[in-house]
Amino acid sequence: MAIAVGDMVLVLDDDLSGIVKSISGDTVTVETKDGFLLDFLESELVIKDSNISIENTLSNSKINAIITEKEVIKRKPSKRVKPKERSQPAMEVDLHIHHLVKSSRGMTNFEMLNLQLDTARYQLEFAIKKRIQRIVFIHGVGEGVLREELATLFRRYDNIKYYDANFQKYGVGATEVYIYQNSN
Repeated sequence: MAIAVGDMVLVLDDDLSGIVKSISGDTVTVETKDGFLLDFLESELVIKDSNISIENTLSNSKINAIITEKEVIKRKPSKRVKPKERSQPAMEVDLHIHHLVKSSRGMTNFEMLNLQLDTARYQLEFAIKKRIQRIVFIHGVGEGVLREELATLFRRYDNIKYYDANFQKYGVGATEVYIYQNSN
């Protein structure tokens, strides 16, 4: 049903009604009860029949089409990562012996050192395989034996560089490893 000059119309998106005063292409000028002239697209209006109620004027299919048109797809808000947290490593490995075994009783220093190095090697290989770029090995201060052995281990890899981890967070007892990712 086409809208014509003189028709009583209802506005779909607002609580307005009025009489059509002019039609220019797709734009319809409507005079409200208060005497204001407002322009609307023809698709935003519906003809009001004085004998039929508003509910019957709008068919269910037209209402559903309007509702789906007006529904806005809401995006899930993305988690904002602070720059300070962005630079934090994705993975931490604590090499303190009490984190690796329930009890170090009966283990020699050599066995403890080998267990710590094997754990470091395994975690480093895991990080390389899973394409994790940054990893921090927490070794503690001590006499520096584990730290030197870790440096020897890290020098065997071409695609990594290592340096002291964030002093504020770890003190001097941690080494951060940056793994260069291959493009292939």
